[in-house]
Amino acid sequence: MDWIAANLELVLTALAVTALLVISAFFSASETALTAASRAALKAQADRGSRGARAAMGVSEDNERMIGALLLGNNVANTLNAALTTALLTGIFGTQGVAFATVIVTVLVLVFAEVLPKTVAILNPVAVSVRVAPVIRVLIVVFSPIVSTVRALVRAILRPFGLNPDPESHILALRDEIAGAISLGHSEGAVEKEDRDRLLGALDLADRTVDEIMRHRRNCEMVDADLPPEELVTRVLASSHTRLPLYRDSDENILGVIHAKDLLREVDRLIHLHPTREEALAALDVVKVAMKPYFIPDTTTLDEQMREFLKRRTHFALVVDEYGGLQGLITLEDILEEIVGEITDEFDKVDSASMLKRAEDGAVTVDGAMTIRDVNRATDWNLPDEEANTIAGLVIHEAQMIPIQGQAFSFHGFRFEVVARRENRLTRIRIRKL
Repeated sequence: MDWIAANLELVLTALAVTALLVISAFFSASETALTAASRAALKAQADRGSRGARAAMGVSEDNERMIGALLLGNNVANTLNAALTTALLTGIFGTQGVAFATVIVTVLVLVFAEVLPKTVAILNPVAVSVRVAPVIRVLIVVFSPIVSTVRALVRAILRPFGLNPDPESHILALRDEIAGAISLGHSEGAVEKEDRDRLLGALDLADRTVDEIMRHRRNCEMVDADLPPEELVTRVLASSHTRLPLYRDSDENILGVIHAKDLLREVDRLIHLHPTREEALAALDVVKVAMKPYFIPDTTTLDEQMREFLKRRTHFALVVDEYGGLQGLITLEDILEEIVGEITDEFDKVDSASMLKRAEDGAVTVDGAMTIRDVNRATDWNLPDEEANTIAGLVIHEAQMIPIQGQAFSFHGFRFEVVARRENRLTRIRIRKL
């Protein structure tokens, strides 16, 4: 006790140094935990009534302000720690205490105030965030004047370089963060390829437009309203589609959309009203049976169009360009296929497997009309789809010409060979990774 009384100043200084190490460790752990914690996990806990999770979400809402307060507290603690340790060791060892203080402070801060607390925080970021958030929320308020001044100074320095920190920017990056997490989960084996494709397909709907996946007018099956009634009924029933656009004179002049079930109901009604089958068919007015056509611009996004389909309780739309010219058609099934993959039934004439055939050397032969996204999904490649929607479109865009059969090109790390061409369309293309 006598020694303690005689060296009370040294004892108090040592206790202060220890306390500052604990404070610095608290700030370090808080910074790591609050920046690493998943907001989704915090939201789940907050929904279950956790006050700490709600506080953590509120604190991390403004990252710039939170980090400013944490760094301020951490730097003040470390600076005081260094000053007190230097004073303590200088009193014991004289001028040599400065060198000792440098080494000791570095080791103590590195191990006990940085590496150790940050390791604990990164192992349990959500749990640590929930515990420290209430305290940090108070400290942010206390340090607010200083942090605001520092933030204004930092922004003034960054502004000439075109950098403008935005506290809301993390919201804009949330989609990329989710997509990255899904892709990372697949690469590590935690997410199956089919699940990854579905999740990323759903995320991409907002960035894609209907003209990317629509059935082009060249491939659309239509019915001429001026056909003899018997032939018209036969064609509608022979089609693999239940809804067909109805036109007159020109396929640009769309009168409506005929539904096979509506047509059958009308024919059945007329048969009961007329004594003979010929008279019933002669009385058929297909234009009255057709539904009113639903036109949409080709710039409509897929997620917006899917909402419109559900709102209107319809599955079929005709796509037009800015001049009103018919470009093609799109159905709800087309949009769903971008999420779940190809949907086929017993009436589909085209086998999706025939659009892509694999060779033993790793090359694939695809239909030129196959979309780049479908090829990427089937092969796990990463062909760019910014300039073209289909494989044929990509080859024409890169070649800056319509290639002839047998021509081959190499770009984007792949070799593209035109296997078949019909008129100006590339119908079959062989692709091999270089």
